[in-house]
Amino acid sequence: MKILLLGSGELGKEFVIAAQRIGQTIIAVDSYENAPAMQVAHGFEVINMLDGEALDRIVAKHKPDFIVPEIEAIRTERFYDYEKQGITVVPSAKAANFTMNRKAIRDLAAKELGLKTAKYQYAASAKELQKAVQEVGIPCVVKPLMSSSGKGQSTIKTESDIEKAWQYAVAGSRGDVIEVIVEAFVNFHSEITLLTITQNNNPTLFCAPIGHRQERGDYQESWQPALVSEKDLYEAQDMAEKITEALGGAGLFGVEFFLTNEGVYFSELSPRPHDTGMVTLAGTQNFNEFELHLRAILSLPIFEITLEKAGASAVILASEDSANPTFTGIEKVAALPKTDFRIFGKPTSRPYRRMGVVLSNDSLATPIEEIIERAKKTATLITVNS
Repeated sequence: MKILLLGSGELGKEFVIAAQRIGQTIIAVDSYENAPAMQVAHGFEVINMLDGEALDRIVAKHKPDFIVPEIEAIRTERFYDYEKQGITVVPSAKAANFTMNRKAIRDLAAKELGLKTAKYQYAASAKELQKAVQEVGIPCVVKPLMSSSGKGQSTIKTESDIEKAWQYAVAGSRGDVIEVIVEAFVNFHSEITLLTITQNNNPTLFCAPIGHRQERGDYQESWQPALVSEKDLYEAQDMAEKITEALGGAGLFGVEFFLTNEGVYFSELSPRPHDTGMVTLAGTQNFNEFELHLRAILSLPIFEITLEKAGASAVILASEDSANPTFTGIEKVAALPKTDFRIFGKPTSRPYRRMGVVLSNDSLATPIEEIIERAKKTATLITVNS
């Protein structure tokens, strides 16, 4: 099969590696040359994926069997036409189109499916944001409708933060949608990602829940399994199954939830492997999230997903701008037991850019806190140099 991968970051790179192992052909697409997934793909294209005509051109050129989106900033309304041409959009044109915009997915979850979410409003200007904050209340969280990895996300703690939050959201927004969602602050005790796998001819499957910690809207550590009560896990699985069924198609979804004393709140959804799911590269499961995504796409039956080990991931961040980043400390990490690492191969760095990840695992009997702390400490041994 030929797969056109739209977005070629670190998640795309691991997906390409999984696809190469079972003989698939991958064309990796991004807005810049030498993106991580391009380094391991059969071919690549450099285009602005918000340019619908450029997107049409490469689809016509390569005639893929599958189109697999990896990022948000794509002219996703074109996907419906590609489906009519007989191309499978992953997980589906509807799923990709809805989840690339927080308004569509939030309204589907809250209004159509009745899932429990934070109180929210939308705003398309600084003036509208002022009104939305009054409706939702302070503190609240502001996010661009189209963004990823926490870009443009901030918390409003006082009225003086509103203008700043608007400017930050506009600067961090991807695509041509200049609008934000304003969410009431949810008093949660933890966040989880529930990797949910929908299949064409088999039942929906769930991975063990993944816990994570964020800073600046981006994950810093993730771990599996997260400690979740049976009641909360059932509630999260029920919500995840409802929303993925409504979106349709086959593939892996990263569904995020807040866990509170009042129950589970739906937060966000990604129709593709999730950054927090990189912990599965630590060997925590019989199949990692990228292998699961691929198998579901190709309609290869997945008999079961088994939890093999407990694991944690911790990010390696750059601290400076560089056109040629290098790394020190890798030898120290390589010498440690039950530890591994990935360097993504991004050609440039900037402050807080995720350049790699450290992975740690141990037996399921080992307290997860110990594994998380080990991963965090290990990640500090690797330095990104400009």
